[in-house]
Amino acid sequence: MIRRLLPSPLLSLALIVMWLVLNESFSPGQIILGVVVGVAAPALLGPLRPARPRIRHPWVLLRLILAVGRDVVQSNLEVFWTLLRQRSRPVHSRFVEIPLDLRDPSGLASLAMITTVVPGTVWCELARDSSAVLLHAWDAPDADAFIAMYKQRYERPLIQIFESAP
Repeated sequence: MIRRLLPSPLLSLALIVMWLVLNESFSPGQIILGVVVGVAAPALLGPLRPARPRIRHPWVLLRLILAVGRDVVQSNLEVFWTLLRQRSRPVHSRFVEIPLDLRDPSGLASLAMITTVVPGTVWCELARDSSAVLLHAWDAPDADAFIAMYKQRYERPLIQIFESAP
């Protein structure tokens, strides 16, 4: 019964806190509304949520998080320095189609988020059958090298995390 009322207790708590912070009020009325939203939203929207993913290799996940963090910092610095200098080296912007081996919906969503958070890359389109993704790379002089780096650094760990057998 409790699991049905609170399918995601942490999500409910986060929604209540977010409600109170956004309204900048801890009045009894706002607390009641926050609890209503925090309990009702996960309960009503739970059936729309895809199946919970099973993380098979948590250490690979940790290494991926650290690699993405490093790439975010490094990409920010590279974009900054490229914009700051006098264009001594031209930027090679291009669209790159990357064939995908990853099929898990949670893995694809994670790949999209990673692509979006790293400066210099934009996720443009996913093929209808999820066999390829079209990215815009801000500076990719060699498309084949960019594809190999993307698959090695992001797609392979996600395959290990979401798809490989335990």
